[in-house]
Amino acid sequence: MLLARQGCDVTLLEARATVGGRTGYIEEQGFRFDIGPTFFLYPQVLQEIFAEVGRDLMTEVPMTKIDPLYRVVFEGNGHLDARDGVEAMAAEIARLSPEDARNLPRYMSDNRRKIDQFRPILSNPFDSLLDFLRPNVLASLKTLRPQRSLDGDLQNFFSDERVRRAFSFQSKYLGMSPFNCPSLFTILAFLEHEYGVWHPTGGCNMLMRKMADLATEFGADIRLSEPVTGLEFEGKRASAVVTDQARYDGDAIILNADFAESAQKLIPQHMRRRWTDKKIQSQKFSCSTYMMYLGIRGDLPDIQHHTICLADDLVTNVDEIQTRLTLPANPSFYVQNASITDPTLAPEGHSALYVLVPVPNCHAGIDWPNVSAGYRELVLDRLSLIGIGDLRDRIVYEKVLTPHGWIDEHRIYKGATFNMSHDLSQMLYFRPHNRFEDVPGVYLVGGGTHPGSGLPVIFESARISSRLIARDLKL
Repeated sequence: MLLARQGCDVTLLEARATVGGRTGYIEEQGFRFDIGPTFFLYPQVLQEIFAEVGRDLMTEVPMTKIDPLYRVVFEGNGHLDARDGVEAMAAEIARLSPEDARNLPRYMSDNRRKIDQFRPILSNPFDSLLDFLRPNVLASLKTLRPQRSLDGDLQNFFSDERVRRAFSFQSKYLGMSPFNCPSLFTILAFLEHEYGVWHPTGGCNMLMRKMADLATEFGADIRLSEPVTGLEFEGKRASAVVTDQARYDGDAIILNADFAESAQKLIPQHMRRRWTDKKIQSQKFSCSTYMMYLGIRGDLPDIQHHTICLADDLVTNVDEIQTRLTLPANPSFYVQNASITDPTLAPEGHSALYVLVPVPNCHAGIDWPNVSAGYRELVLDRLSLIGIGDLRDRIVYEKVLTPHGWIDEHRIYKGATFNMSHDLSQMLYFRPHNRFEDVPGVYLVGGGTHPGSGLPVIFESARISSRLIARDLKL
């Protein structure tokens, strides 16, 4: 959209029948589900991008601000509703810990400083180790506290473990644990409370569909169901894209597929000096997710738009996923009941229910064809923890997506839904660069490049890469 608006001759090649990738949609029997992301937060980034092409985001994609933002259920130990507005949120926290409620303004103020200092860092490419010596990077270290974990940093503000969990489960957006996720990412919960959580009418996929419409309006040629089979090179430079239908010359080739999967398949290893197969395979990758997309008869009026249920023994739950690489026996899970906000997602008298369970990625070697049916029963039983009784007789449409499905249907390396992990050793300069350092003419966009995963950050990567291309092509 950005490049077409600047006058580039843009061709977008999409393997699937719809745009959006992980932020695409499933539409069956009158039900529509987002495939992946369901939280839309920090709309400022996309608002700025739409403004760059002369459009208003909220006009183009109608949205509802959610309140409560979500409910966090602590297995066997109550719940907390994340309310819109600091005063309302403090009152809710006070039910669990009056002292922690008094510390909420201090948490907000600290993270306001964090985002003010870190957003300029995220908005720029990291092409050299010397970029770490930029004045704004050095000045941020005291505020960002990179030596701490997310949970460790929150202990400065919240003593009640339940409150800390409600401000740290967002590390799932990165496929990481709050116990080893860098403290920088306290900003994730802050962004929710500062700017709200939004629901685009029709789902997050509507953002992608609208951008595709605008890109087409600006002259882009979007070709669906046309998977890329390879790249061609002139010397070391990528010069053309090959599909099973045609060949396309290009002055710039933008790789917005899953980096770890597509780089190994499309770019010969001898052309990748830094990101060899061995290097890619040695990286730490996020967990995967076991997904259920359920169309059900009737509604669930007492279930919030977003509900996160955290396992009673969260430490063991995380250890099973990340260290033992076994299926969690008593998993945490997330449920979206968006039909209570958006009636367009299901036929009248029905609801669209989205269920996500963090599980190990395919590196674990779990035999999903044999365990999936049993795990389905476990997940359906655990829905009772958030007040959903037995749904089995009410299900009229069902799709299950296992980690193998993320590979087979979406070409995601190891089924690692959230890309490479966001350890400090895999961020900024140490992540694949937006101007791909190994192959001239190739640019990267998405969660596998700088700045990282999560929709606002991925949109920022699009802006970074578009600016690099505009500079390189002297637009």
